Parts: sequence; structure tokens; C-alpha cells
Amino acid sequence: MIEVEVEDEAWRAIDAVEAIVERAAQAALGTVQGDVVVLLTDDAAVAEINGRFRDKDRPTNVLSFPAPDSARPHLGDLILASGVCAAEAAAQGKSLADHLTHLTVHGVLHLLGSDHEDDAEAEAMEAEERTILAALGVADPYAVEPD
Repeated sequence: MIEVEVEDEAWRAIDAVEAIVERAAQAALGTVQGDVVVLLTDDAAVAEINGRFRDKDRPTNVLSFPAPDSARPHLGDLILASGVCAAEAAAQGKSLADHLTHLTVHGVLHLLGSDHEDDAEAEAMEAEERTILAALGVADPYAVEPD
């Protein structure tokens, strides 16, 4: 089950935002069974959580909190910041819906154990993201635009 909570109304700029998140999360889960909670909130809330749990006093696009094995079938929680995500989408020339789809897939893969701490991990995770996003009709977020 994918539970989506919209705390910041700025996310309502995306039609059917909950359905977009659910579809992206389910695609990233694939055949893995489990529950994920996704909170769509504002930059201030993400900055506070980022400061409390990661000692980084600033907002970021997405935070992933994997659940301990003892919490199964709950896999973890994702928290996304509306302002950061909207600014990134605009700067990258993509729709906010496509960026949200990408960040949801990215976050769920973190919940499943993927990471990008070194180059090999990053390449593997990005390849998996590209495959999932292509199946959802979202362009490669890592493609380099020609000058």
C-alpha cells in the first residue's frame, strides 16, 4: 500500500498528485510487497527534519527513511519539499509532475536499499531509475542536453 499525505497545498498544482506518486512508488517497488508513506510538504518542514535527522540545516528535494526490518511490511517514509522540487523542475526545464515521479522512484529505491555513495552504486541506481521512468513515460532525468 502506498499512502500519500499532502501537507502543503502547493503540491495541488499537479493534477491527481496522489495518483502520480502512487504510480511511481508502485513502479519502483516492482514485485516487492510492502507499505510506503509519502509526505508532500513544504521547504520549512523538510529543513527542520533534515536538520534533526541529518544535521543539515536546509531543505532538500527528498528525504528517505527506511523502516527497520521489524516494522515490515512497512518499508519506510519519503518526504518531499514543494519549493525545492518546483525550483529544480523549473531549472531543469521539466514538468513538476515528471520531477516528482523521478524523485518518488529515487526515494523508493533508497527504501529498498539502493544508494549512490560511490560511482558504481550511482551508475547502477541511475540505470534502474531510467528503466522505471521510461516504463512510466518519463524522459531520462540524467540525459545531458546538447549546448
